[in-house]
Amino acid sequence: MRDLAGGFGHLLAGQRWVFRHGRWLGFGLLPGLLALVLYAGALIGLGYGADDLTAWATPFADDWSAPWLGLFRGFLTALVFCLGLFVAVITFTAVTLLIGQPFYESLSEQVDRSVGGEAPESGLSLARELWISARDSVKVLVRVLLYGVLLFALGFIPVVGQTVIPAIGFCVSGYFLTEELTAVALQRREVELKDRLALLRGRRAMVLGFGVPLVLAFLVPLVAVFLMPGAVAGATLMVRELRGEDEERADGDGDRAEGPADGTARQERPGQHGHPAPQQPAPQQPSPYSGPYAAGPRHPAPQQNPYAQ
Repeated sequence: MRDLAGGFGHLLAGQRWVFRHGRWLGFGLLPGLLALVLYAGALIGLGYGADDLTAWATPFADDWSAPWLGLFRGFLTALVFCLGLFVAVITFTAVTLLIGQPFYESLSEQVDRSVGGEAPESGLSLARELWISARDSVKVLVRVLLYGVLLFALGFIPVVGQTVIPAIGFCVSGYFLTEELTAVALQRREVELKDRLALLRGRRAMVLGFGVPLVLAFLVPLVAVFLMPGAVAGATLMVRELRGEDEERADGDGDRAEGPADGTARQERPGQHGHPAPQQPAPQQPSPYSGPYAAGPRHPAPQQNPYAQ
């Protein structure tokens, strides 16, 4: 539960970050608006053509009597549209990130600087980064489509297909949506796709806490556009925790506070850090009676009698 809440906390922290830095929010809306127009047209086309697609895919049901034919094809039409919406939610992030690659990378770097003071850089050209981003997005999309086809088939199971399967679908969408968002920060750190997926698998609860609420929010029109910059910022913050970078920085600051870099012990001056300087005793004069006694015999020496013969 702690990781689940932590993932959601990173999502909120990213949104707060961009709202405190309004310039980054303003520029971040442009790639999202362009991608929204493209996807809105595609979903509208799918909505008009889903009936024909379902009828073409189920010729065996042409002779069914009413109302079974309408119910069956209506159910399949709804599933086709849900599948299209599922794919749109996943690929929307990838396409938006691809369109706004230079901006989102700069935003991620700024988040690193504001939190940790350092921003890792890949050192690759823009063309190379775009190619790697597109290649990895295609690999992720293939995985998403495989899960989508499996979930689509399981959707025919009575009761389970209308309750459990959609919930699993949201979890799968949230997981891969988080992968796309964290790729911005991880690609700058030269982390390959297989290593990124392994990193996310190690903290599944945190990934779902970040991605599932974002998937649900992305279902609302225009919300995805406004949340996209903050989602990139929040994903960068989550990457820092997943890789333990904030802990390493804190340990480094503690080491510097304990002593100088050469490993020698730091000498503290009296009165430093608010501690009072110890009171030194006043010098005392030597006692005049403390000196040594004069050397000599304890009994007087016998004197010679001058009259003795």
